[in-house]
Amino acid sequence: MHACIVAVGSEMLTPFRVDTNSLLITERLNQIGFDVRLKAVVADHVEELARVVDGALAWADLVVITGGLGPTADDITREAVARVLGVPLEVDERIVDRIRERFVRRGMTMPDINRRQAMVPRGAVVVANPNGTAPGLWLERGSCAIVLLPGPPREMTPMLDAVLRDRLAPRGSAAGLFRRVLKVTGRTESDVDAAIEPIYAMWPSRRVPISTTILAALGQIELHLTARAPGRIDADAALDTAVAELQAVLGVAIYSTDGRPLESVVGEMLRERRFTIAVAESCTGGLLASRLTDVPGSSDYVERGVVCYSNRSKTELAGVPESLLVEHGAVSEPVAEALATGIRVRADTDVGIGITGIAGPGGGTPDKPVGTVAIAVTVREMARVRTFQFLGGREMVKFQSAQAAMNMLRLMLLKLDPTFWPGRVAKG
Repeated sequence: MHACIVAVGSEMLTPFRVDTNSLLITERLNQIGFDVRLKAVVADHVEELARVVDGALAWADLVVITGGLGPTADDITREAVARVLGVPLEVDERIVDRIRERFVRRGMTMPDINRRQAMVPRGAVVVANPNGTAPGLWLERGSCAIVLLPGPPREMTPMLDAVLRDRLAPRGSAAGLFRRVLKVTGRTESDVDAAIEPIYAMWPSRRVPISTTILAALGQIELHLTARAPGRIDADAALDTAVAELQAVLGVAIYSTDGRPLESVVGEMLRERRFTIAVAESCTGGLLASRLTDVPGSSDYVERGVVCYSNRSKTELAGVPESLLVEHGAVSEPVAEALATGIRVRADTDVGIGITGIAGPGGGTPDKPVGTVAIAVTVREMARVRTFQFLGGREMVKFQSAQAAMNMLRLMLLKLDPTFWPGRVAKG
């Protein structure tokens, strides 16, 4: 069963608004077996919307349209759909009465313009809107169903759920679509694909087929697994097996098997070990501390973070010896390690991280070009330090630096038995 989702609104074709409804609609439709094959954002233009809807009706089993059901002249969804279906728009006086009553309850008089919201294509079934004035509509042409819903999520969501329950669930296939997102860091997209392609190539032919999508994101690779199964139990069993197969090949490069971000995974590891952390950042300017504290409950393990941007601050706030800065330069592994050790000792924490580098666009040299970043992680007496050469602009270098620092910490923590208390460090 194929579905198309259309968001109507010229504002979503500007830099200031995005369509978020389609994400929720896709999730709901997948659960009852509809596979969303196309999403579109269309301006408030009757002819353009009519062309998109007409094209979708040629192949889709379901077309869901959100937005364009208000009372103003640019709310053109009803007119466009009626034009495609070749039916007239007719005023439903029952809708007019309900809208008028809604205004009366608020001590207001309904403007005549709101009568536009009662214009219904002939043959449509009205979907009640408990939270607004714009009713939804259900129409059919042949085997294809068309659902019109208002754009505001507060109104759209309960109406969508009602349509799913009363009309779409019986039309859906016996199988639903269930997803799992794995996240990988420290390896390239091509490297990951070469390693796992022999595995995922076998999945479509299994009893519960699984499709795979590989997405490259900044500082990580995402593996999206989609299982088509009769229910959650069968899907979870198949996905669990698939995840185990990928873990056997990619090992610790997989840092999340449930879609969680790296900062959440690292935070859980710190909490399990009852470890605390302090960070001293130069080129990242506090981004690492910000990401760590984006996680609810991070006060359990984040003790402090300092931004040591200048050489003076590196000495005053983290205790980096001036002689070290003179001998090696601020962007160097010895300074990164001194930052990590110094902030850990001063904060009396179990973990310390130091980051120093050149985010650009200026400041690079032939020996230390833009993107050079030295990162050190100390966990009690254990220490790891590494120099990276990141690509991209300033924001990209900063993000990748914070990502790499957290991944270095994650890999070190994996060497420690999570049942150990702070101060007892597993060797090796």
